[in-house]
Amino acid sequence: MRALIFGANGFVGGHLARELVSHGYVAYGTDRQDSARYAEYAGYQSGDITDQADVLSICQKFQPDVIVNLAAVASVGASWYSPQLTMELNVCGALNVFEAAKSLEFQPKVLVVGSSEEYSPSDAPLCEADPIDATNPYGISKMAQERFAEAYASHYGLKIYCTRSFNHAGPGQSPDFVIAGWCKRVAEIDASGMSGTLSVGNLEVARDFTDVRDVVRAYRLLLESNYCNEIFNIGSGIARSLCDVLDTIRGFSSQPIEVKVDSKLLRPSDNPVICCDAAKARKRLVWEPEIPFERTLRDTYDSFRTGL
Repeated sequence: MRALIFGANGFVGGHLARELVSHGYVAYGTDRQDSARYAEYAGYQSGDITDQADVLSICQKFQPDVIVNLAAVASVGASWYSPQLTMELNVCGALNVFEAAKSLEFQPKVLVVGSSEEYSPSDAPLCEADPIDATNPYGISKMAQERFAEAYASHYGLKIYCTRSFNHAGPGQSPDFVIAGWCKRVAEIDASGMSGTLSVGNLEVARDFTDVRDVVRAYRLLLESNYCNEIFNIGSGIARSLCDVLDTIRGFSSQPIEVKVDSKLLRPSDNPVICCDAAKARKRLVWEPEIPFERTLRDTYDSFRTGL
């Protein structure tokens, strides 16, 4: 099976490439950089997912059996700073992938990644049947991507697999994301041998975190199933307080760390609790998160600590 990953050089792209190659796939990648970041790719071509001609050319070159679209503005915070870019990458980029897929002689399966941010706020675990009503540009873009996926599946017969993925973390993640950012800063303080200060946003929220290595396994299992043109939640089913997460990460350092709330890190709107009901994935894909959360945090911390 030939798999083509858009957003190949990103955090999830590298883990997905390893997952696919370890299960017999040949992985090809494309991203905006001139060269591949990960050794798993058998072929790579730079390209811009917002350029329809680029996307078509890359798909024609690699003739994939499977396309995974990971190219996106991937965080709520970044989407508030660049709502227009968010729509261009997350929606127009997906449309370019769908257009290319339907034009190939042998139409590939396509996986697009949605988000828990699509859902209406709820204190209860969220399942696929719950109402969606995003309140930020990122979530809105993922809702639009999903509707276009439905339209292309219905009108052109494309086999499109859709997830609503909850927060994931792990080694290799950008420090722009909360867990990786905290791990990086705490590792820096520990390496300095002195006390330090950690700036944070809203710690009064709870989020569902899954190790990225478990997430990409779910993506592979979904692609290998016949459950196209459906929605699958991917998450752990446990909402963890960010305050508790931070306490665990701080515990990795032998140095005193002062925590300060930075108003610049507070979002215009923030759902108090986001928790996944992944019963559908557990039943149909026979998938369960296997990596303990403590290991996720420790592996992420160690990835920064060893580099200092």
